[in-house]
Amino acid sequence: MSKNQKRQLISNKIESFYNEASEETRLEKGMGIFEFERIKDLITKYLESRGQTIIDVGGGTGKYSEWLAELNHQVYLIEPVKKHLKLANKRSKKLENPFTVIAGESRKLDIKNGFADLVILHGPLYHLQKHEDRIQTIMEAKRVLKPGGIILGFAINYTASTLVGLLNGFIHDKSFFKMCKEELTKSIHNPPKNFPGLLAEAYYHRPDELKKEFASADLKFLNLHAVEGMAWLDKDYFSSMLHGKNKKTLQELVAITENDEYLLPFSPHMMIAVQKN
Repeated sequence: MSKNQKRQLISNKIESFYNEASEETRLEKGMGIFEFERIKDLITKYLESRGQTIIDVGGGTGKYSEWLAELNHQVYLIEPVKKHLKLANKRSKKLENPFTVIAGESRKLDIKNGFADLVILHGPLYHLQKHEDRIQTIMEAKRVLKPGGIILGFAINYTASTLVGLLNGFIHDKSFFKMCKEELTKSIHNPPKNFPGLLAEAYYHRPDELKKEFASADLKFLNLHAVEGMAWLDKDYFSSMLHGKNKKTLQELVAITENDEYLLPFSPHMMIAVQKN
């Protein structure tokens, strides 16, 4: 691990973004609350009840690793951001079944071949703008999987900023619209300086492109899921999700549309599931 810790694991812009933002509290407020619950539901679709070996790549401060460890899985969190590593280590030490925290990044995993039952790619697919880096990430995830193992890859939709811009009036800001045009035509996301809270440099996928990247690694396609789906477009989304009857309606909407690839661009995030032959 010493070599990994000495070399730079992530770009300065991404490191700076996460140092200024609070990934630790993001999933405890606003959309983050519902994102956390929804992603747990999606991961659960591919979990077995017996204890599995799981690698959580780009697992941040360890909220998902903690949840998986509490379900009695053997979890290895791999993360490049120093701030997140410290928080993840602190979180792990409190558990009866602690997860292992490793300083590393997705293109070169310090894990032996055929080790894991499940690999979760939480951030790499959208933090790597170069196609060859994303393919290398996918190949590494495949390498560390056992035969029959599953990869769950999370990606940001190429329409995400545009939808947010239309709903909030940002689309009429010249710099914001320029960013949206780059995402819609080239999938490249670079936030303008006058919107400092936006995600750092990233890659926003088209759903068909996401499938092609995993297919190029000779992985069996299982499914493509919308994370938020169309539900977040409800003008009263937050209050609806806190209202039992309304929440049930929105959850049903997501359930009947989550795998409809024509509707995927209405969801800011998506998750692909593939299997190693």
